[in-house]
Amino acid sequence: MTDRTASDDGCADWLPLLAAYLDGELDAVHARDCERHVATCAACARDFQIMARVRRRLAIPEVVEPAPDRLRARVLASLAAERRGASALASDRLRPVATVRRLFDRMGQWAVLPSLAAAALAVVLFVAPRGEDELRGDLVGSHVRSLLATHLTDVATSDRHTVKPWFAGKVDFSPPVVDLVDRGFPLVGGRLDYVRGRVVAALVYRRHDHIINLFVWPGSEPGHEAATRDGYNLMRWGQTGLVFWAVSDLNPVELREFQEDFSEAAPR
Repeated sequence: MTDRTASDDGCADWLPLLAAYLDGELDAVHARDCERHVATCAACARDFQIMARVRRRLAIPEVVEPAPDRLRARVLASLAAERRGASALASDRLRPVATVRRLFDRMGQWAVLPSLAAAALAVVLFVAPRGEDELRGDLVGSHVRSLLATHLTDVATSDRHTVKPWFAGKVDFSPPVVDLVDRGFPLVGGRLDYVRGRVVAALVYRRHDHIINLFVWPGSEPGHEAATRDGYNLMRWGQTGLVFWAVSDLNPVELREFQEDFSEAAPR
């Protein structure tokens, strides 16, 4: 009996949930369900302990083998090519939108056809691209992946004089790296990331037990934007020809405080 597993006892459906619970991917309700099940099922409790041991062993620095730079460059190049192909496909699919919009403009002049004008508008709204929402989704996805994998940083240090020059030659701009430890947002490090078809800089800060990923790339987007996506808070602003997106599970008030502190400390 001691060699029985969860699948032997008819609990195969619980194994993916237990793995997700171990990685912190479940919401509070499902996490509580897993805890209750493990407390009453000896086979699942045994499998969960095995998964936990494997996870701890894989986290040992001596076991982790970082991917070589050449492999990473090939992966980023493949992703860029895939993005370009997807963008071309999306462009082909959205070509009818211009025609529909012209039709709607004409219908707006036809008082006898208000219902058709409304129908044309509905078609436009249905097929219109959702670039900004997709961008938020990509940013949240990058943030979550950085937390799930052992790749939160490429350069792990609180020394901004080490992080800033590390980006030289890896991106075609110079991201500002500021020390905010006295404001309660210590620098953790930095890494390269991939957002919307380009390699970007990601600066990593911490607020107590919360991680803040600050994504940076060249651009001009004046003003500020605050948003929520999949339970994460996002903050966007522009400064010195760069676009900044902060993503975290930190509450909106403290995330805005981080934005204000960073903007004040960064070169203008």
